[in-house]
Parts: sequence; C-alpha cells; structure tokens
Amino acid sequence: MTDMTVNGNGQRSWRETVLVYFTPVMLSMLILGFASGLPLYMVFQKLSFWLRDAGIERSTIGFFYWVTLSYTFKFLWAPIVDRIKVPILHSMLGPRRSWIVTAITGTVIGLTIISQTDPTQGLLPVAIGAILLSYSGATLDVAIDAWRIESAPNRMQANMAAAYSLGYRVAYMTSGLGLAISEWANWSASFLAMAAAMAISAVLVFFMKEPAAGAGSRDLEGSFGMKVVRAVWEPFKQILGRLGRWFIPVILLVMIYRMSDFTMGVMASPLYADIGFDRAIVGGVQGGPGLAATIFGLFVGGVAAFRFGLMRALVIGLIITLITNGAYAWLAATAGPEDVGRLTIAIVGDNIAGGFVTTVFIAYLSSLVDPANAATQYALISSFYAFVAKFLSGFSGVLADAVGYVNFFLITASWTLPAGLLLVFIMSLGPDAATGKHKFEERQTEA
Repeated sequence: MTDMTVNGNGQRSWRETVLVYFTPVMLSMLILGFASGLPLYMVFQKLSFWLRDAGIERSTIGFFYWVTLSYTFKFLWAPIVDRIKVPILHSMLGPRRSWIVTAITGTVIGLTIISQTDPTQGLLPVAIGAILLSYSGATLDVAIDAWRIESAPNRMQANMAAAYSLGYRVAYMTSGLGLAISEWANWSASFLAMAAAMAISAVLVFFMKEPAAGAGSRDLEGSFGMKVVRAVWEPFKQILGRLGRWFIPVILLVMIYRMSDFTMGVMASPLYADIGFDRAIVGGVQGGPGLAATIFGLFVGGVAAFRFGLMRALVIGLIITLITNGAYAWLAATAGPEDVGRLTIAIVGDNIAGGFVTTVFIAYLSSLVDPANAATQYALISSFYAFVAKFLSGFSGVLADAVGYVNFFLITASWTLPAGLLLVFIMSLGPDAATGKHKFEERQTEA
C-alpha cells in the first residue's frame, strides 16, 4: 500500500481509511487471527466441557486450567522464536512463517491426540494432548504477533489488530461449531474437525507474504554465551534504552488500561443470573447483537486510530469504557427479569467498548516493539497486562460481595480515571517512543 494521504489536520481521508482493509495483508491477518484463537478456545472452553460430559470431577477439570498458563509465560521462550531457525521450513518460508507453520502443526497433533483419548480410561493422554495444544498455541501467538508487527507500519497496526481480533471471533464461532459436531457425531469427530481447520490454516500460510522487517538483525554471532545475551537480554535492554525513565509510566499504563473492562467482565454473568434473566435470552443477545457489536467495535477502533491517531483513540476507548461500565451499574439498579431491552443495551455497549479498546490497545503495544526483536518484546510487554489484570480480576467476586453490584460496577468504571490521567500525562510530555510515534526504520514498509 502506498503512503496514505492526510489532510491539513494530519487526519487521513475516509477513502484511505476504508480501503486499508481491502489489502492482502489484512486478509492474511484475518486468517492468522483465526489460527491464533482456535487453540485457546478449544483448550480453555471445549476441553472442560468434554471432560465434564465424561463425568470427570470439577476439581480435576479445574487443574486442567493450568495448561493455559502457557499464554501468560510465553515470553520465556519468545527469544527462541525470534532467533532460532526452523530446519528446512526456514529456507522455504522465512523466519516468521516457518514458526507459524511449526506451531500450527503442534496444535494439529495435540488436537489429534485428544481426539483419540478416552478420559474415563485415564487422563494422562488427555493431559499430554492438552499441554501440546496449549504450548503450541501460545508459541503460535508469539510468532503471529511478530508477523503482524513486522508486516505493517505503525499507522496500520490498529487496522491489523482489528482484522486479527475479527479472526479470533471467527475462531470462537468455529469452536462452537465443534461443540455442535460433538452432539451430532461424537467428541472424537469434533476434535478432528478442529484439527482439520488448523491444518487448512497452515496450508494458507504458504501463500502469505513473509515480512522483511528485522530479518537481518536476528542473526546470531559469537560464542554460545554471547548468543544467549543477544537473544534474551538485549531485547529487554533495548526497550529500557528506548523508553528511558518513561518505561515506568508506560508499563503502568499497560497494566491498568484494560483493568476496568477485565474486572467488570468477571461479574457480568453472575449479575445476569441474579437478576433472573433466562439463559437462552442472554445467549441470544450475546451471540446476535452482542457479537455484531464486538465486530463493529473492532473496526471502529481501527478506523479511529488510523484517522485520528493512536493516542487519541486510546482516550476515546477509556471514555466509552467508563460509560458502558456505568451502564452495568444502571442495569443492576433498575432491571428485572423481563427487561430484555436494558440487558441488550448493556451487552451491546460493553461489546462495542471491548472491541474498540482491544484494537487500539493491541496497536499501542505493537508501537512499542522493535521489528528486530518483535516476538520477544511483544510477549514481554503483553505479559504485564495479561498477568496483572487476570490476577486482580480474581478478586472481583470478593469486591462485589462487599459492596453490591451497583457500587461494584461504579468502582470498576472509575478505574478508567487513573488510566486516563496517566495517558494524558504520557501524551503531553512523553517522547515519541512512549506515544507510539517512534520511527522504526525497518517497519516503514509497504503493506
């Protein structure tokens, strides 16, 4: 794609804003988003459903959740994805696509192993398949994040994030199809069908473009010790050097920007149940207008960041999160079991906000990353928000019990305020490296 035209205010035309989505790199991103999302949904949701359906105790199923820790600690082996060449595939596909195909192959094998097991006859084979599926899926995330960052300049990262997230949503719907297949046929056929979907994704990777950004900087030279230093320490040192004293406020922003919607989301379903909404109605709203709202939010976030700038889009994201979280306080205070209209307003609003902030936040994280160390640096930065937000979200029930639903959602909404103050501080005084404007020469590529 050629450079986008901008008007006198630095804003891009609406034509350029829309056409950016109709490029080969965006279609590739959609496919890779699907491949990234399907393993997580299968191991996080469908595996537990299958185990419970087989009569496995809830406590045992809970222990299987630990396999998803791979997604939290993936930064530990991200330097391997950045630096190590996959035999044979590297010469055929390049560094990023070779790792993507390798990781997808691992998910296919994991799903196939699970499909051939019977949890009533022993859980060890199931655990082996689940671990392979989870760690392959986490590795796939690392490789795809690096591909996304290197395949487009900063100005397109929000659009890439929107396409990626839409692919994730398609994976969610596909995993639901896997559940239906288990009902029509059996669980073995379900897992095999999902393995086939991943295999098709791997084939499509062969037709995608390998990004050139950062390739020359990833070659390792010197002794084994020096290679370890270059692969592990230098990417972290590089971030510190680029951000300097602004590393602390930037990481704080990363940790708290999505705290509001993460913590409120944990208590949304209990609220529906306690109000007395019918499960079928809640599911219908979530799967119909709620899903459409999420997709709409994803692309509006991409449009806002592309047209108005990333930091302004981050501000907009906090404002709509504040409003939509407040809508849940309104729902808790006023709704009864028959108030489907209010339920719809709350879910649609929250999903629009969730889609919007997902897009702009991923774009911001991507703007902080050097293409030469994309896998390592993105995995590290994203782990800050993933671990902290998920850990604190575990206390949502305690807070809701202590203050009640109305005050709980008002409190979670108010957590956008310190994030907003920190964001304005970084916008006003921060260097280009902290505001998503740093010019990584290798990323100024044509998309």
